[in-house]
Amino acid sequence: MNAPMSTQMPKGLIIAAPASGTGKTTVTLGLARAFADQGQRVQCFKSGPDYIDPAFHAAASRRRSVNLDSWAMGAEQIGALISGAAPGDLILAEGSMGLFDGVASPGEAGNGSSADLAALTGWPVVVVLDCSGQAQTAAAVARGLIGFRADVPVAGVILNRIASPRHEALVRHGMEAAGVRVFGALPRLKSLSLPERHLGLVQAQEHPALEAFIAEAALLIAAHVDLAGLAQAAGPLAMTGNPKPPTAPPGQRIALASDAAFSFTYPHLVDAWRAGGATILPFSPLQDAPPDPSADACWLPGGYPELHAGRLAANAAFRDGLQLFAQSRPVHGECGGYMVLGAGLVDAAGERHQMTGLLGLETSFEKRRMHLGYRLAQLKTAAAGFASGARLRGHEFHYATILSQPDAPLAEVTDATGAVISETGSQRGRVSGTFFHLIAEASA
Repeated sequence: MNAPMSTQMPKGLIIAAPASGTGKTTVTLGLARAFADQGQRVQCFKSGPDYIDPAFHAAASRRRSVNLDSWAMGAEQIGALISGAAPGDLILAEGSMGLFDGVASPGEAGNGSSADLAALTGWPVVVVLDCSGQAQTAAAVARGLIGFRADVPVAGVILNRIASPRHEALVRHGMEAAGVRVFGALPRLKSLSLPERHLGLVQAQEHPALEAFIAEAALLIAAHVDLAGLAQAAGPLAMTGNPKPPTAPPGQRIALASDAAFSFTYPHLVDAWRAGGATILPFSPLQDAPPDPSADACWLPGGYPELHAGRLAANAAFRDGLQLFAQSRPVHGECGGYMVLGAGLVDAAGERHQMTGLLGLETSFEKRRMHLGYRLAQLKTAAAGFASGARLRGHEFHYATILSQPDAPLAEVTDATGAVISETGSQRGRVSGTFFHLIAEASA
């Protein structure tokens, strides 16, 4: 029987927007640091599958950020991740894409949208509105978002990219007439934009002046946003539930590739491994390190190996050590890790680089093609700590083209609509790999 969550849980807000590119990540970072500068303990979350934004959240709040995904995770797991976060004073959950954007077919607890997370948690939504090129019309957008779903509470808006005091006055006039609460208005600043690459924002650890950027965003927020009003608008967690057993680890001592080429690791997954009794042993392929010989499993997560393909190809100690490891123990790779397990990788300039050759996979970035979406996979054989037949939920996001995938398929893979996906992953001996990133095991 479900039990209520702790009444000591801090209140929360969801920072969302009508679309991507409105500045909600920058606003979230500025809010997190501005509240932290006031002495509050801010716990950030990210709605949906995203490796990059949570690292920025952690830099701003100085606390680890965790993903919450209503398509891949059940309500019990979402509730457990929220309640399992470090004690805090305020929760800020950053949305993804537009507020109501998700897949057409629901998954474990929703369709993956920020709106479904708001309905599930009860946290009020604060909408970041990019007011470029409009004035009173922004109020019509806000009113439409507020009235679209009765179960999604919208507390108000933060106006972004305001061009002038006159522009702000016109937008505020429209909001007042529409009965929309305005928590603040941010001027347009070219300095407050985050660099991007083909998978989204450049990673937090690669930002040349991240601390200065966050500090500037916090000062802007503190000067132009009603922080006290936002804190008062935050709502209590409305969920109840009990956590399900943690995801089974692929081994009890897991060698985990971890560096700029292999950085896409979900904290909740590693936490689940630790809860299952596993010890994590990080190693850096970019530093030519092999997996720890005391490990009984090796995991190569996704990242940006295509940006470091030449260096990885030259690192013989890593390659030879991984090949020796795979002779007696399981090795699994996700997306970028899967490509490195393959025979070769063609970079954007058309140059082929030799990879580890543990699988026959050949991939290319010379002609990029985006692969994006949720994935449901049923394993054809035991892999990654799961038994044959296990159903796994995850997501795929890459620009690589498969030139050859000759090994036995690892899984039957479908997208969120049930359509069959050709990226089945591969398996050869003790080595396996997939293009999809694991988020959670699917319910029966």
